[in-house]
Amino acid sequence: MLTGVTEEDSPRRPGRPPADPAHSVSLERGLRVLSAFTGNRSVLGIADLARAVGLNKSTTHRYVVTLTALEYLQQDPETRKYFLGPRAVDLGFAAVDSMELTRVTGPLLQALADETGFTVSLGLSDGPDVVYVDRRRSVRRSALAMDLNLHVGSRLPAYCTSMGKVLLAYKDPATLRQILDHTDMARRGPKTITNREQLVTLLAKVRQSGMAVNDEELAPGLRSFSAPVRDRSGEVVAAINVAVYLTLAPAGVDALAGRLEAPLRRTAAEISRRLGHRPRT
Repeated sequence: MLTGVTEEDSPRRPGRPPADPAHSVSLERGLRVLSAFTGNRSVLGIADLARAVGLNKSTTHRYVVTLTALEYLQQDPETRKYFLGPRAVDLGFAAVDSMELTRVTGPLLQALADETGFTVSLGLSDGPDVVYVDRRRSVRRSALAMDLNLHVGSRLPAYCTSMGKVLLAYKDPATLRQILDHTDMARRGPKTITNREQLVTLLAKVRQSGMAVNDEELAPGLRSFSAPVRDRSGEVVAAINVAVYLTLAPAGVDALAGRLEAPLRRTAAEISRRLGHRPRT
C-alpha cells in the first residue's frame, strides 16, 4: 500500500488487476478530474468532483489547484465552481484536428503511393522536428517502395528533411529564428546543409516555389520531395512527401522532380481543398 494513500484515494477499482509499475497514479487522478467535465456536468464544485472521481475533497482540491494553475481548469469567481480552461479546450481541438487530418489524407496518400510506386508520408511540425502522422506504401509492393524504419510517431530533424523544410519555410520570421536557435545543424548525409544562412535562403525559395527537395541531406542515397498542406485559413498545417532511394531510381534530381511534382502538388492541393482551403484567384 502506498503511504498516505487511503482506499478512497486509490485509483484502482474492485476486480481491476494491479497497475503496471510504470503507471502514474497522480497523472491518472488528474486526467480523471478533467474527464469529469462531460455532458451536462460542465461546471462542477469540489464536492461534485470528489464524488465523480472517487477521491476525498482535500485530494481533489490539490489536483484542481494544479490544473487551474496550468489553465486546464478555470474557476468562476462568484460560484467558486470550476469549468474547463483554454489549455483543455486547445487539447481537444488539436485531437479533433489530428483525427480529421488523417481521416482526410489516408485515401489520397495511398493513391499517391500507388501512382508513383514510392512511399508517401504526412508530417506535422513540432518545434525543430517533423513528426510522422501517416505513412503509406504502394499496394504494388514494387522494388521502388522503400522503408526507412519510420512509422507513425517517428521524428526527424526538420532542417534536413523535405517535409521539415516545407514546414519551416512557412513559419513567421520570429518563430523560425527561435526554432533554428534550438537546432543542431549537424551533418547527417553527404549533402546536409549545415550553414544557417544558407538554409534560410533555401527556405525562402521553398516558400516561393511551394515545393522542397531533400537531396541526400538526411542519409546517403535518399531523396524526397515535399509539398505543403493548408487549412481553411490558408495556414500551412502539414506537409506530404514522396521518398525515393537513389539506388532504385538513379535519375537526376531534376528528372525525378519532373516526374513527381505534378502528382505531389495535385495530392497536396486536394487534401487542402478537403480541409476547407480555397486558393485566391
